Amino acid sequence: MDLASIIGLSASIIVVIWGMVMGGDVMAFVDVPSILIVLGGTMGAVMLANPIERTKNLAQILKHAFVSEQIDMIGLIQTLVSFAEKARREGLLALEEDAGQLDDEFMRKSIQLVVDGTDPELVKSILDTEIGLLEERHSNNKGYVDSVAELGPAFGMLGTLIGLIQMLGNLDDPSALGPGMAVALVTTFYGSVLANMISIPISKKLVQNSSREILCRELMVEGILSIQAGENPRIVEEKLKVFLSPKMRKLLDEGKEEA
Repeated sequence: MDLASIIGLSASIIVVIWGMVMGGDVMAFVDVPSILIVLGGTMGAVMLANPIERTKNLAQILKHAFVSEQIDMIGLIQTLVSFAEKARREGLLALEEDAGQLDDEFMRKSIQLVVDGTDPELVKSILDTEIGLLEERHSNNKGYVDSVAELGPAFGMLGTLIGLIQMLGNLDDPSALGPGMAVALVTTFYGSVLANMISIPISKKLVQNSSREILCRELMVEGILSIQAGENPRIVEEKLKVFLSPKMRKLLDEGKEEA
């Protein structure tokens, strides 16, 4: 569970509701037709703009924002260095058993390609293609959320226009102008909340999670190709350390000293 996402969304909701409560009657912000216009209209337009499969996977898309896997980059480097040491001592075929025990499908596939004697250029091409397709899928998922962020405020304005038209039809009743204007504006409020409090932050979190996953896979590719080339494990480690932040590099070195 991504605590930052949960805490951030909860804090936003609490602050907005607190502002509504402090400002007066909370029920003034509740209008069922406005909710239907914004949510129904936005989702209908988003479904029109995207393949139906992407809408079916909406729950999975949101899961990536709120339940992101923690990637242990230091542990991954240590694993690859240990593979380099074993391959240098016993040969690449000795890694076949280790590959079968890996949980990460991408890394397991990478090791298996090397063990099978696949040409290094072909290994790199296959893995780079898989990373590219993963990045494209992530970009499409982000685009779906971006569509909600773009269309939510638009349908909020559309609902406001509908409310204003209805209000202007009752100009002969001055007492109805104030409530009518409030209902018209609350639709814009819903559209803004949908975009700025939910969709845009989720889109940004998806970008960050995608970048982290892609960096991790690029690290794997670099390590696997170095192992296949028979490079010294110390050289492999130094090559992989460039993927880490200075703080994480220090933690890796401190872990080696303790060991």
